[in-house]
Amino acid sequence: MILPTPVDLVPAAGRFTLTARTTVRADGEAAAVADLLRTLLRPATGLPLAPGPDGTVVLALDPAERALGEEGYRLTVDPFQVVLLAARPAGLRHAVQTLRQLLPPEALADRPVPGVEWTLSAVRITDRPRHAWRGFMIDTARHFQPPERLLAAVDRMALHKLNVLHLHLTDDQGWRLPVDAYPRLTEVGAGRRSSMVGHAGSTRYDGLPHHGAYTKAELRHLVRYAADRGVTVVPEIDMPGHTRAALAAYPHLGNRPERRLDVWTDWGVCETVLGVHEEVFAFCRTVLDETMELFPSRYVHLGGDECPSTEWEQAPAARRRAAELGLAEPARLRGWFLGEVGRHLLDAGRTPICWAEADGATLPAEFTVMPWRDAEHGREAARRGHDIVMAPHRATYLDYPQSDRPGEPLGQAEYVVDLPTAHAHLAAPAHWTEDERARVLGTQAQLWSEFVTTAEHFDYLAYPRLCAIADRAWNPASDYARDFLPALAAHRPRLAALGVHHAEHV
Repeated sequence: MILPTPVDLVPAAGRFTLTARTTVRADGEAAAVADLLRTLLRPATGLPLAPGPDGTVVLALDPAERALGEEGYRLTVDPFQVVLLAARPAGLRHAVQTLRQLLPPEALADRPVPGVEWTLSAVRITDRPRHAWRGFMIDTARHFQPPERLLAAVDRMALHKLNVLHLHLTDDQGWRLPVDAYPRLTEVGAGRRSSMVGHAGSTRYDGLPHHGAYTKAELRHLVRYAADRGVTVVPEIDMPGHTRAALAAYPHLGNRPERRLDVWTDWGVCETVLGVHEEVFAFCRTVLDETMELFPSRYVHLGGDECPSTEWEQAPAARRRAAELGLAEPARLRGWFLGEVGRHLLDAGRTPICWAEADGATLPAEFTVMPWRDAEHGREAARRGHDIVMAPHRATYLDYPQSDRPGEPLGQAEYVVDLPTAHAHLAAPAHWTEDERARVLGTQAQLWSEFVTTAEHFDYLAYPRLCAIADRAWNPASDYARDFLPALAAHRPRLAALGVHHAEHV
């Protein structure tokens, strides 16, 4: 049983056992994927899987296999050899992850496991994903997620054939991205004196300082590490709202430059937003230039959601700018602001992406949109000509409770996103038109970190719901009872071998 569920899997007779004498044949670009195979299997198995011209494990690339697409693969195991075939390296990496799951669960451990026979049951698999974007958003701003946690997340994403790590790096409660031109962003913006206890609106605080920022070296290492495993890191720099941490560092970028702010200690939506004067756009361009230098991904996320217009309505400069632009009201500055900043990304050859909002803002068609409030917002964006990545909160927000049991940890909302709900999510619903479905790049899970302070809690919220979302993103034909649940039962020992503290009651 494999997760995500393969499109076509046919069991066969016999088995193949990896031993110390097993060699691997891989030429050209396939050699790098063979190195990944060794990297992943050696800690538990101790097997050298040495290169050899007559290797009985074969990794091969054949561009003529166009039906497999960018990420598809064929994997054949018989008593005499194991063959991994793909048209592109991305597909070959997915074949490696499937091979890992065909082995005993102990193969996923990070330390030697003696006494295990590393046997693969004979099988023929032909597999390819339905959606090109299969992502996981990790919020590092509310609570800093240390580099080692992100690296572990990448490894687990790759196992589940998720290929986009959306990294939320800045918000009201913390700025985690180093920017050489604006050092106070991390000197001041990376720390807060306390954190709210409970949901937004609470009057209780923990009194514990919280601080964290990445170095450029750490982020470059993360990008390389992820790329080696077939995962692209997409950075998110939130604007024009969710910027309290930046304004604590540089008050002149706000609508009341004389005001001195702290990094926000509350949860929820802060009314403090960027101003709309030219110095703000110079700041945004510089920050994005340094972001693009660190992250080579095609996409750069601008946030763009939950931007209260209160300050713009009160600030003479913002009201004047709205009038000069012929906007009906200052609230319309949000769409204009994103268009201005997005143009800078487009000029640099990148694609801006932002969260969808229901304020009627018109964005350039080149923007990719991420609907989070409601699936119908995605449909509306598709009709306007936007590519979309579906992220509806009632199906993909892993910080929501996963059950209504009395002992369930505090969740971000009153909605329960249980395992059946997560698996039921379809990125491209059947009732949409063909043109609308064609605009869907894929889908992703979200893990906002207001309450995520430990690795154990991170794992508990993510798994096994992330397995469910990965399953349907890869293979929408997977049935919850017939396919997913039996596969998950076989998958839980793998999660245990990886040291994942997953929820076992769902």
